[in-house]
Amino acid sequence: MKVQTTALEGVLILEPKIFSDERGLFFESFNARAFREASGVDAAFVQDNHSRSVRNVLRGIHYQAVRPQGKLVRVACGRVFDIAVDLRRSSGQFGRWTGVELSADNARQLWLPPGFGHAFLVLSDSADVLYKTTEYWRAEHERVIAWNDANISIDWPLRGNPVLSPKDAAAPSLPDAEVFD
Repeated sequence: MKVQTTALEGVLILEPKIFSDERGLFFESFNARAFREASGVDAAFVQDNHSRSVRNVLRGIHYQAVRPQGKLVRVACGRVFDIAVDLRRSSGQFGRWTGVELSADNARQLWLPPGFGHAFLVLSDSADVLYKTTEYWRAEHERVIAWNDANISIDWPLRGNPVLSPKDAAAPSLPDAEVFD
């Protein structure tokens, strides 16, 4: 497994070793020992999630204000632009973001430590996004920040307007959001 650092300390791009031939391909999408050795992160994942969305759906910026989740994100079908936003006031990176294209073809994964917000934009006709979390989802602690907040200024590769959920469309800006110390 290859690991690339990003502009945000702690957020990593992971590339598994892919074995391919005329029949297709094989790779380990997760191996706890390989993940720990390559990333230096000893994460205990407790939940797997699967999201299917169509082109131009934008989900996020989502996070849990209490019991924050670490997330390991990958795409099983299609392509997305996946982002992490540092929501820890004390980090020195507060409000900064980084993004990467994740796709079924590149098999990349994005590791977001607890304390980061997560969002993605679907670039293909549809996409299946799978992610492991280090904490269980708790509706009462879920928070969202506006995808187009000028305080964060994410450079989304959009064509037209995104398709948003009502919750994402009504999300507050970073200064009005509950974030981490």
